[in-house]
Amino acid sequence: MRHDLRWKIVTVLAWIVSGGIVCANWAGPAHAQEATCSACHSDPDLRSESGRSLFVDSAQHAGSVHGTLGCTSCHTTIRDFPHPKRIPRVDCSACHAEASADWSGSAHGLLGAAACLSCHGPPHEIGRAAAASPRSCATCHAEAVQQYQSSIHAQFRAAGDVQSPTCQSCHGPTHRIRPARDPASPVARRNLPETCGACHANPEFLAQHPIPFARPIESYRLSVHGRAVAAGHEQAPSCSDCHSSHAILPARDPRSTINHWNVPQTCGACHTEIANTYKESVHGQAVARGVRGAPVCTDCHGEHTILAPAEPESLVNPARVSTATCGRCHADERLAERYNLPLDKVPAFEDSYHGLALRAGSQTVANCASCHGVHNILPSSDPRSTVHPSNLASTCGKCHPGAGTRFALGPVHVRPASATEHPVVAFIRITYWILIPLVVGFLLLHNLLDFLAKLIRGRVVPRTGETLPRMNLHFRIAHWLTVVSFPVLVVTGFALKFPEQWWARPLLRWESEFALRGTVHRIAGVVLLVSFVYHIVHLALSRRDRIILRLLRPSLEDLRDLWGMIRFNLGWAPERPRFGKFSYAEKIEYWAFVWGTVVMAVSGLLLWFNNFTLRYFPKWVSDAATAIHYYEAILATLAILVWHFYMTIFDPDVYPMDTAWLTGRTSAEHIRHTRRFEYIVAL
Repeated sequence: MRHDLRWKIVTVLAWIVSGGIVCANWAGPAHAQEATCSACHSDPDLRSESGRSLFVDSAQHAGSVHGTLGCTSCHTTIRDFPHPKRIPRVDCSACHAEASADWSGSAHGLLGAAACLSCHGPPHEIGRAAAASPRSCATCHAEAVQQYQSSIHAQFRAAGDVQSPTCQSCHGPTHRIRPARDPASPVARRNLPETCGACHANPEFLAQHPIPFARPIESYRLSVHGRAVAAGHEQAPSCSDCHSSHAILPARDPRSTINHWNVPQTCGACHTEIANTYKESVHGQAVARGVRGAPVCTDCHGEHTILAPAEPESLVNPARVSTATCGRCHADERLAERYNLPLDKVPAFEDSYHGLALRAGSQTVANCASCHGVHNILPSSDPRSTVHPSNLASTCGKCHPGAGTRFALGPVHVRPASATEHPVVAFIRITYWILIPLVVGFLLLHNLLDFLAKLIRGRVVPRTGETLPRMNLHFRIAHWLTVVSFPVLVVTGFALKFPEQWWARPLLRWESEFALRGTVHRIAGVVLLVSFVYHIVHLALSRRDRIILRLLRPSLEDLRDLWGMIRFNLGWAPERPRFGKFSYAEKIEYWAFVWGTVVMAVSGLLLWFNNFTLRYFPKWVSDAATAIHYYEAILATLAILVWHFYMTIFDPDVYPMDTAWLTGRTSAEHIRHTRRFEYIVAL
């Protein structure tokens, strides 16, 4: 009996102790609970009916973020031991209410495609960082993660750059990831510039990462694409459309969507028809052959700051395309030498009327693209080319109806002294190159000699105030019209030839909207013609005044007077020659004016009415008119400055001015001293 009593006491105590241990295990620390649960779950072969492993590694659990928690802290429905075969899924919101709320409204929560464990892994193994990584995202997004792993971002990340972006950097916090179509998503089309700009527009980030392009985000936002995206246009490209979403690679990588050779294909994703046209062009064919210097879309349109052609800052704006875009390559000596390109085309264009007008700011004059095409540029030898000889009449006829219908247009980009210059134009140019220095040199030498002689002798002609008639009203009217029109013609004419000069800029300020310079130049030309016609009609109707034509007729006596004047100024003759009503100097000026006016009028009208000229004459006639008009303008301007201004202003005998052109009367003493015969007749 005593033995049985002892056994019963031991048994009761054992049950009490074991019961206490069990209670301690369920209510005590996590490791105590684990000891109980691990009795079954420490078996690596333990599986559910569906075959899912139920094994729990206690060491991994202890090192996880949940290591301080017991099993029932998460599996709250378990009350009995052993528990039922089927237990409810763990509800993470009990501890992570905010994350759970965010997740329920996220792309994953809305799709029901992922629970907490899908991203964070088994609850017993969740790392202390508790953040999704590309590896965890790969569970569902294998292709995207694979692309990311090959990207420049992942490469920098693998090299230890902790600032390089991961999935969350672009898509947002793990529990708040929204679909790209959601306007609130960081990767929504409209939000991508801001998302990418978190790094690419961050001065601190850029200071540590030398990205080759300056201000890409700011430039994109100003572009036609960036503004369209900001305005809500769904088809407008954002960052990922050009750079890719996950497989972002540097431009030097042959696989990159922005690699030089891949740019046409990238742009062609939206601009399909243009891309197909470009592939057939001389540039597209060169790219297909591997010509590194051949331009692709971004070479002409820019990378991020792509602007519409109508915008003044656009690289393909009519006022800039020839210089900033086409001229960048076709005026490059190294490219010309490397690819055997003609180097004279751009300078020849810039010196032509079209090029000069473009330099002045005209938006309507022809540029490179007007004639050669935009994306369909072909060599002139190709029959499909807009500049093929058989197509030139049609191309030029878009602006100049009828051009080339009677005569072949011939070479277009022609530089002086080149092999393509027409012989007549070359003759005119060479003639003026010889004539201008000889004539102006003679005028300068003659007047300098006269000025120095009078400076040494002192004033010879006294000033008594007495005057005599010199020019009647009709002569003065013609002269006034010339005085008004000639300086305007000079300034407005040379403003076309030298548009970058400071004195030309005021005339060209409105050139992009209104051709002020050309309009004023033509008005002044008409006024000069009116003065010339008025003078001719006046002489035709007035027999009395027509006598000047006989008095102005050149003769051998003028040569003797010229030689006599030179000898007198050199001190080789005691007296100066005695002239009639008009001296050799006035005869030279008068007939030079008549000749110059006729030449400038004819050449100017041929250029003014260029459609008529190109329709009824060969192109070299227009080129000859251009050369004559320019060189004759130089000669006429210098002649007025050197010859006429000296005789009427700077000659010491008439200084400060001969007022005959204003009052019709001139100094009687000057007439008596230089033209004694006229003085006697006047008396």
